[in-house]
Amino acid sequence: MTAQVDYLVALFTATSGASGELLGSDERELGHLVWQLVDVKNKELGRVNEILIKPDLSDPTEEREEEDVTEESVEEENGSGADCVSTAATFEAALNLFNLQLTNEVNSMGTGTSVCLCTDGQLHIRQVIHPQAASKNILLPDCFYSFLDLRKEFRNHFPTSDLKALNLHSMAESLSTPVDVPATWDPSATPDPSVPLPPEMAVTQVKAMGSIVLALLSEPLCHNFSNPERVSEKFETGTCSKMEKVCDSTVIRARGLPWQSSDQDIARFFRGLNIAKGGAALCLNAQGRRNGEALVRFVSEEHRDLALQRHKHHMGNRYIEVYKATGEDFLKIAGGTSNEAAMFLSREDQIIVRMRGLPFTATHEQVLAFFSPADGLKEPCPVSGGKDGILFVRYPDGRPTGDAFVLFACEEHAQCALRKHKEILGRRYIELFKSTAAEVQQVLNRYSSAPLIPVAPAPLVSMLPAVSLLPPPGGVRDCLRLRGLPYTASIEDILAFLGEFTHDIRPHGVHMVLNQQGRPSGDCFIQMTSAERALQASQRLHKQVMCSQRGANSRYVEVFPCSSEEMGLVLMGGSLSHTHTHTHSRSRSGTGLSPPPCKSRRLSPPSYSFAPAPPVLPTDAAALYPPIGQVLLAPRPLPPGHAYYPGAAQLYMNYTAYYPSPPGSPTTVGFFPSPSSLSSPGGLVRMPGLTYSSNGVKDLISAVQGYQQYVPEDALMHAHGAVHAHDPARTLLTQPKEWVCI
Repeated sequence: MTAQVDYLVALFTATSGASGELLGSDERELGHLVWQLVDVKNKELGRVNEILIKPDLSDPTEEREEEDVTEESVEEENGSGADCVSTAATFEAALNLFNLQLTNEVNSMGTGTSVCLCTDGQLHIRQVIHPQAASKNILLPDCFYSFLDLRKEFRNHFPTSDLKALNLHSMAESLSTPVDVPATWDPSATPDPSVPLPPEMAVTQVKAMGSIVLALLSEPLCHNFSNPERVSEKFETGTCSKMEKVCDSTVIRARGLPWQSSDQDIARFFRGLNIAKGGAALCLNAQGRRNGEALVRFVSEEHRDLALQRHKHHMGNRYIEVYKATGEDFLKIAGGTSNEAAMFLSREDQIIVRMRGLPFTATHEQVLAFFSPADGLKEPCPVSGGKDGILFVRYPDGRPTGDAFVLFACEEHAQCALRKHKEILGRRYIELFKSTAAEVQQVLNRYSSAPLIPVAPAPLVSMLPAVSLLPPPGGVRDCLRLRGLPYTASIEDILAFLGEFTHDIRPHGVHMVLNQQGRPSGDCFIQMTSAERALQASQRLHKQVMCSQRGANSRYVEVFPCSSEEMGLVLMGGSLSHTHTHTHSRSRSGTGLSPPPCKSRRLSPPSYSFAPAPPVLPTDAAALYPPIGQVLLAPRPLPPGHAYYPGAAQLYMNYTAYYPSPPGSPTTVGFFPSPSSLSSPGGLVRMPGLTYSSNGVKDLISAVQGYQQYVPEDALMHAHGAVHAHDPARTLLTQPKEWVCI
């Protein structure tokens, strides 16, 4: 709108709750709707209209016998000071009555047709009218999607004014405009925003707005009301590049969303505020499922600040927490670099459905057949674009992940497709969910990109038999090892399982362990305050059942006491035997990767450091067996630990990333360099502690891996413990606890 409007409607709303700068922050329903028509061309004011909305105290057993709207025109003076007072039974009836009265009054004047609302600030339209209409699924009249902010119009002529500090009294004083106020109200006093506004004040505020509008229209200002604020009618989906710059002051994090919510549900929750194109990104957890959080990007800082006022507002029966976030957080979730995804998402106004659990051999034709109408099915759900409307998610090596995204042309086709949830394709049932463009980017980033932390090869420690590298048996067993956790178990599930022993957990003392694929391994370590409480917890909780809030499965959990050295060994990639002795009869792989503890800063370890690894062999023994003895005498120590999180930083977890869980300061773990060549043809190494039940050559080869120049592939272990190779010069003669010649 570029031309001057014909009429302005000075509009003021009041609820039964907070007022002023907190208007609409408590979700209270609209109680007063007061307005006055201003003829811009003739600079005249119309009558003041007040609509009172009855509180929703209806009894379901009581039938309404009268109409929803009862209009009582009052021409004489009344208590509130309005010229016309009407009563409406519901919010929807009040909106219809407002639209009807406004249309009739405009037609009666007959000097123009263009009308625009004018409010004192943004809250009346964005935080009261639109949120309440969205919660009640009410379609608003078109006039509520554009309005003029009187404070911004005033600041065009007084640019030094602070927008948040402006009010009607200060604007009237600057314009030297007299304003009639009730005798009981002090305009210079700062009103308490937590107290409801007196009913007569709503009429006074509207009259003051009308006077200010006339002052702006008059000489010498001659203001032109031509650039109204816009309220987005529909959320626009779109893509976001990782190279795009996102301002930190425009992003929020919403937490507590229902798992089945979509980006449209998020846009409905923030109705009245303008979300940037593609600015609603749902977050996924480590299992690729929605975790109830979303990052939302708004068009400006002003809209972000208004969104923060909706903290703990309700979406259905759930309250939603709203916090500040950063642009980097948003790009981690919604940003993408895949050209394939960009091509797939380039079609706008398409509905995206995610398929999960596909057979790895599934093809485009099978997916199209899955959504094609079967015999007797009247509801079609054709895929938009045929094969081009299907995007399979694959690992970097091209292997399918079992996920796919499908496009549909309209909401009707998408809803028809979602009714096929858990139908069979091949020999597997398929899960179907309504998805978003940001979720497509997030899933592709997770599977298609290189791992965030490269998985190092399994260290030598995890393959060695019982030698001096393992933790000494005399350590204080003040830790707990939980084995057999449900794969969907969270930190909250573990704390609930521990019960009364939760109070004995050290700060930052919960460590989850993931496998090489970044998925939960079923193991967890807990650092307790004392060995006695760790022993009591293991005796009381061993083989008790743990239930997971994220899934219906439950499993019994084994609980063992262990030392911090044993915990550090496992977290560094080693393993402990199933009998928890210091004899490793079999090896269990592990990477020691772990995500940060979920939703709790207190459980995330702040900083750990590694003590230097001691020599594997004593100095006098190493001198007898060069050159390998010198290598084992001075193993390469691990680098020192670094700060896990900044001490004073506010945490917002990114559930798509994995971090190495720092161990409990291991003192006997180290990596050993592999010499490129040996200066002599052979060496003698003593290997004490070999058991008679060892796996023979396999254990020996694993023990000396990285040091031997030649190991025969078909060596045999005889009954007496001697290992023979093809070359007699490389014969390995050994008995348990004896010498090995390489």
